[in-house]
Amino acid sequence: MSSVTARNPMFRRFNLGLLGLATLDRTDTVCAFVPASRQSLARGSVGFGASTSTSPVAPPTDEEDNLSSNGVGANLLNPPNGEAMDYGDEPIDDEELISLPRHSSNGRVSNILEKAETVLRGLHRQSVKVQDALEEEQIEREESSEGYEKVDATSGSPANECVFANSYINLGRVETIGFDYDYTLVTYRPELLELIYDMALKRLVNDKQYPVEMLHADMAFDPHFSIRGLAVDRETGWICHLSYTHKVAVAWEGRNKVKRNRLFEEYSGKRALRPDERKSRLKPLNDRFSMAECCLIADVAQFFKDRNIPFCPRNAVNDVLKAIGETHISGDFHRMVAEHPEKYFNESPHLKTVLESLKASGKRLIFVSNSPFWYVDAGMSYVVGPNWRNAWDVVIVSAGKPAFYTENSRPFREVSAKTGRIKFKKITELEPGEVYTEGCLRELTKCLPRWHDDADVSAGELGYDTQSQNLGASSNLASPNVLYIGDSLFADLVDAKREYGWTTAAVTPEVGYEMEAQSKTRFVLSERTINLLLNCLRMVQAELGNGPRSADDIAVMDAVENLVSKWRDEQTDMLKNPFGSVFRARFQPSLFAHSLKRYCDLYMSSVSALRHYSPQHRFYPDDARLLSHEVRGIEGECWDLEDVLRYGAVDE
Repeated sequence: MSSVTARNPMFRRFNLGLLGLATLDRTDTVCAFVPASRQSLARGSVGFGASTSTSPVAPPTDEEDNLSSNGVGANLLNPPNGEAMDYGDEPIDDEELISLPRHSSNGRVSNILEKAETVLRGLHRQSVKVQDALEEEQIEREESSEGYEKVDATSGSPANECVFANSYINLGRVETIGFDYDYTLVTYRPELLELIYDMALKRLVNDKQYPVEMLHADMAFDPHFSIRGLAVDRETGWICHLSYTHKVAVAWEGRNKVKRNRLFEEYSGKRALRPDERKSRLKPLNDRFSMAECCLIADVAQFFKDRNIPFCPRNAVNDVLKAIGETHISGDFHRMVAEHPEKYFNESPHLKTVLESLKASGKRLIFVSNSPFWYVDAGMSYVVGPNWRNAWDVVIVSAGKPAFYTENSRPFREVSAKTGRIKFKKITELEPGEVYTEGCLRELTKCLPRWHDDADVSAGELGYDTQSQNLGASSNLASPNVLYIGDSLFADLVDAKREYGWTTAAVTPEVGYEMEAQSKTRFVLSERTINLLLNCLRMVQAELGNGPRSADDIAVMDAVENLVSKWRDEQTDMLKNPFGSVFRARFQPSLFAHSLKRYCDLYMSSVSALRHYSPQHRFYPDDARLLSHEVRGIEGECWDLEDVLRYGAVDE
């Protein structure tokens, strides 16, 4: 994964001598050109570290005059020692996006805006030089070291294959690990969602009498339209991206973005619904399978709108959801995937290594999937090998999660691994190598022997909660010494965490995708520009004081805010989908990120990331901040060991 490093001396001088508004941040990977408002994601936490509206900054030093985070009493990036800085006069591609307004009657405000624009121009010119230098360095590395990967300093793993912690977790105390199957142990090529989309579309036409022209209208799954964590409003048919406060940050009607005034009109001026309205109107689209639902709902609406065909959005949404559901229940797509595993499954060369390592360390492995055995067997045989069941202490299929967690009296039934037929004998003990279906967690605790772990408990010295990891729990599986790994927050993880206190880990491949995109110079440049503009607005308001605002005052602030909005649109475009980051709803944490933080102790881009960690590894969370006023650590200039070795010294 390419990272925009700070090792170029020219870049370092520019960053430290001029910017100061979003300091060089030490991620676990490298000294990176990372914006302050993205620090929590770069460090591997989707929590509520400072948002862009309250971006943390390094305290000004004698050599750094900054746009301060609160805008009070700060000098606006005056050059060190009062010397004029030479930014050059090369043309800038983003001229319109970095041209700040001037105040017609307040010279001090205009002076702030002028200086901010000067810094912006320097930033954008310098970024071109930095990018050129980094590209040359990357080429040199690739030529000198085949297969070079940027490596995390703490785990030795490629930067986009880290396991990220929301809470303190000691794997040494975890004695049982459960795994989901779909999009967890196995992952799929885009062809799977294309198949589900096509099958559901045919059901709409054949079973629901939708226009046959839909089959010839070039309607197809678009992997660049939908993301996880969205919701569909049944009443309007809009696809919505919600913030952690349940506000609709972005909405699309068909393939057209809903204008802001319509959002306010529909949601009573709040861009949000009451809890009872949310329950009746919004259908969450949280797992990766739901991306096909999202795309088909939008395309059906667009088909009707393009042809001026009157339709009821609620009926259309319900029809699509039912068609998708029937496609899953019928087993049609399962059969096609099982017959052609090489077409639909991604290869996972490291999965077997991960399972063998965990098993060798003495951990009990439990396989719990909602998919039928014949489908699971086809996928696992392709990815791991025909003897895949040897690694598992228990294999449970057609589990019916989340009911698996909430049912109290559903017994297990055994499935013949040879014929796939269900046996009728009563199950009182679950045996390794056999396959079971249905059941519930309460029955699972009865049918499994208790495992013991005499690991010491020493985390109290670190200030972490050791009571929640107590191994003396009375129930076999109702304690944090069980780790469950899955991709679907609400089908796999929420009840496991909420009802039984399990340790939970989410597989979120979007982390890897977004870290890659956000490490690009263009994205980092946009984030730094946004931070500078927001700090400029704070300083302007500090200068204007607490009196009434004139028309000129408001016009200046509106113009700068408009620039911020345009740069946010740029970031959305760089993520190559119309909704932007899975973890951010515009500038606020998304509802998906909030749920990930609340219900998941760990998250990772794939299960294979575990190969970089010892089975006794201890994960330490990033500093969890919630409110803007909370004390932040001082983030000075970032040096890593490689910097010292390459450049020979640290500033004295």
